[in-house]
Amino acid sequence: MRRRIVLVSGATTVLVLVAFLVPLLVLVRQVAQTRAMASANANAQTVVTVLLTVAGKDEARIGVDNVNATGPQRTTVFYPDGTRLGAPADAGADVRLARSQRLSFDTAASGGRAIYLAVDLGDARCCVVVRTFVPQAQLDDGVLPASLTLTGLAVVLLLTGLLTAQLLARSLVRPLLEVADVAHSLHDGDLTRRAGLTGPPEISSIAAALNRLATRISALLQAERETVADLSHRIRTPLTALRLDVESLTDPADAERLAADVEEVEQSLHQVIAQARSPARQAAPASSDLAVVTRARLQFWTVLAREQTRATSVHLPARQLLVPVPADQLEAAIDALVGNVFAHTPPGTPFTVSITEGPPARLVVADLGPGLADAALLERGRSATGSTGLGLDIARRTAEDTGGHLDVVQGPAGRGLQVTLTLGVTQTAPPTSS
Repeated sequence: MRRRIVLVSGATTVLVLVAFLVPLLVLVRQVAQTRAMASANANAQTVVTVLLTVAGKDEARIGVDNVNATGPQRTTVFYPDGTRLGAPADAGADVRLARSQRLSFDTAASGGRAIYLAVDLGDARCCVVVRTFVPQAQLDDGVLPASLTLTGLAVVLLLTGLLTAQLLARSLVRPLLEVADVAHSLHDGDLTRRAGLTGPPEISSIAAALNRLATRISALLQAERETVADLSHRIRTPLTALRLDVESLTDPADAERLAADVEEVEQSLHQVIAQARSPARQAAPASSDLAVVTRARLQFWTVLAREQTRATSVHLPARQLLVPVPADQLEAAIDALVGNVFAHTPPGTPFTVSITEGPPARLVVADLGPGLADAALLERGRSATGSTGLGLDIARRTAEDTGGHLDVVQGPAGRGLQVTLTLGVTQTAPPTSS
């Protein structure tokens, strides 16, 4: 924008300067020529006066020589008998025209211009022609310095205009860049940034509107966090009742297993409340071990798989496989993918969980269930069984945060489903010795 303003201003200044400079240069040249021709006419009239006042050619020659000695013009007197006085010159067609027609005129000559005056002396010397030659150097006298002065002035005006346009463009662009920088900060999650109300009124109005929008977004997010925290807190009551029911079980093994499950739910609930109440996402570990986290979560799901007689096939690498995802987010994504198998396939349906090291790393969860009835069910919040429909979207956002993606492939003949979670890899390590 700044460059365009400067270019437009420079182009406009150039057009204005050319519109004024060209006529001025022409006028300067015309004034110089007019001045030179007026001086030549004065010299010619002086010679005419000499011719009219002296009696002989010798006196006339002295007068013509004196006139020629006063300037660069050269005056020649042509008598009808062929006598020439003054500067050497040829009696050409212009001399004959002036004598025959008794005319006075000026015309272009080689190297300048010439003025011709026909003088009737009233005796045998009738039709004497006076020719004054003006060299081109005198016609152009003063034109070059004046042209250089005008051109220099035009350059100074152009540079001044460009500097003024640069300062004006900077005063316009700087507030806009500040508004854009604040918008980028808001996009990156810093909702505390505000734009300064500087610059022209229009830009200040944009900055004020952006500040109001940021304030409104902050208020809406805060209200949403409080709502999520309140809803999560309300779940603690039924969890407390569930814990009491678990503690009343007579079978110690069942009581211990269910108590561990209730404890895990409570920990997850605490994390949800903490994240909801925080003004921004807390700094989390830069990475976690995909193989370790997957193995830990499968220990939980394997118990439920045995109860539902599901055949489970697990293929995990023995080496460390770090991915740029916090452990709690990675656990949520794995639980979402494996949980979908239990939620959307009948008991007894086998499934497979495998990891390919890459890079990129890929976590594949495949089952032999009925598959996906409608592709629209992949959209966030859509479910055919009355669930929240958020599981795949949680996994998708986890993958996209690492620069990866989520792929869902239908099995042959509509049977089975394969979900691939592609994640960026931080690093791998050799297999640990047992």
